[in-house]
Amino acid sequence: MKQSQARITREYGPFPGASTVGGVDYDGRYVWLATGDKLQALDPASGEIQHTLSVAADAGTAFDGTHLYQIAEKRIHKIDPKTGDILASLPAPGDGEDSGMAWAEGSLWVGQYRKRKIHQVDPETGAVLRTLESDRFVTGVTWINDELWHGTWEGEDADLRHIDSQTGEVLERIDMPEGVHVSGLTYDGNGSFYCGGGPSGRVRQVSVSPRKRAEK
Repeated sequence: MKQSQARITREYGPFPGASTVGGVDYDGRYVWLATGDKLQALDPASGEIQHTLSVAADAGTAFDGTHLYQIAEKRIHKIDPKTGDILASLPAPGDGEDSGMAWAEGSLWVGQYRKRKIHQVDPETGAVLRTLESDRFVTGVTWINDELWHGTWEGEDADLRHIDSQTGEVLERIDMPEGVHVSGLTYDGNGSFYCGGGPSGRVRQVSVSPRKRAEK
């Protein structure tokens, strides 16, 4: 397993009216932040909030190229990112214990925090298609091309993990500094993770070598 220390290159926040940051996801322009009672679009270049949606947003966030998906207690809402309208709603697999979320391969990938699981979920029905096991609490979930990554956070320790999407085996680990928490995780396609910082109210940029899609 490859292991390294996180290189935090920028911090954002805290943000006005937001005491915590849960889920995060990158839509190609903005990093969307789940901050409890709203979703906020952060411009990573300026560090400014550009757009706010008044929707329940207490855990994972995902973007499918057109719509946002947001965990709100025991539900996953499909949201119009321009208006904030809820277009559809489906049950979350963890029944209120859900954490991070990502979109890939036509599915939602949903972390279940204390159960240490990642579920592949049908975005139309909420049916669980398959489940991966982790050996740490699962927070944020993201995909980098064909690589599945998730964040962990237990006590004062947190890290980012690349796992085998078939077996759950840990292939690479990036350790965060002690006391720096990871509540959400996304990747911008160009060498930067963005990590939600939980009750710190911050988002941290972690720089890595840009990933290339594996040849098959």
